[in-house]
Amino acid sequence: MIGFVLGVEDLADTRFALSPVTETVLSLRVLRDPGLSALHLPWRRSVIGGLGTLDAGLLMSLVGDRLTLPDFLTPRPAGFARAFEEELAVVRRASPGLVRRDLLAAHAPGPLPRVLRDATADDAAVVRLRDAICELLRRYWGLAVEPAWPRMRLLLEADMTYRARQLALGGARLLFADMHPNLRWHDGVLHIDKMIGAHRVEASGRGLLLVPSVFAHKPAPPVSPDEAPMLVYPSRGVATLWAPAPAAGASALVSLLGAPRARLLGLLEEPLATVELARRVGVTPSAVSQHLRVLFAAGLVTRARHGRQVLYRRSDLGDRLAGGHRSSPS
Repeated sequence: MIGFVLGVEDLADTRFALSPVTETVLSLRVLRDPGLSALHLPWRRSVIGGLGTLDAGLLMSLVGDRLTLPDFLTPRPAGFARAFEEELAVVRRASPGLVRRDLLAAHAPGPLPRVLRDATADDAAVVRLRDAICELLRRYWGLAVEPAWPRMRLLLEADMTYRARQLALGGARLLFADMHPNLRWHDGVLHIDKMIGAHRVEASGRGLLLVPSVFAHKPAPPVSPDEAPMLVYPSRGVATLWAPAPAAGASALVSLLGAPRARLLGLLEEPLATVELARRVGVTPSAVSQHLRVLFAAGLVTRARHGRQVLYRRSDLGDRLAGGHRSSPS
């Protein structure tokens, strides 16, 4: 069992972040062990054939026999939603000592795979190995994860919205109550059961960072007790992520919603403001606002404030309903 000891200030500094690098590294578990999650088999089938140009031996060596991963490959996100290249730059700066420590810890108590033998050599060799791993992950991201990242991000953001509401309604106890059966909040400590490690980490003012994940099959704290409290946890809604969306024909969508709302839903595959939507469809902003209120109430669009504007975008439900239907801008 691993425990995070959280004081009042740590709870006040509990926050969420997205991490494309963490998702990329976690997805390697599914490649190595397809039985880990049947939900991801459609994704695995779609990408496995395109990985022939990569160094599969080095890629798979990053996952330990107990499915542990080196902490330096999943750095604590420095912002809410950094780009993959920004996060990878942090990995590229990992010190040789940190790389060596984390690779050995991920494969303990067994030996390092042969392809990682340079991790026990001098610092120059470790740096070359680190850089080779980073370049390999960059190429793997582009082939396997980046094409699906927009859909994944929408799902992860929806999970964070739900969790933030749970925190607002019932505090830490409600926040962790349905996150995963392995999590338990008691007397100021977040207990993470069924872990390989057994230690407590005093947050000591560093707060707790929560990172929802598509590919995490259970809560995943850092392997090392020296790392700041961070918890990668399974996101809600993953079962729907790889399911093919039912195609709704334009006529069916018009019959269901009416022509104006069907057209707006078709346009909202990207975030747009009311004024821009009105310009594209050639009606007044007030008319667009009325239709958007109905679509929002039905759960077909989401909205978020950006500066002085409110941007609307199709929700996951709206995407599934729209299917292949897209409206062309005027």
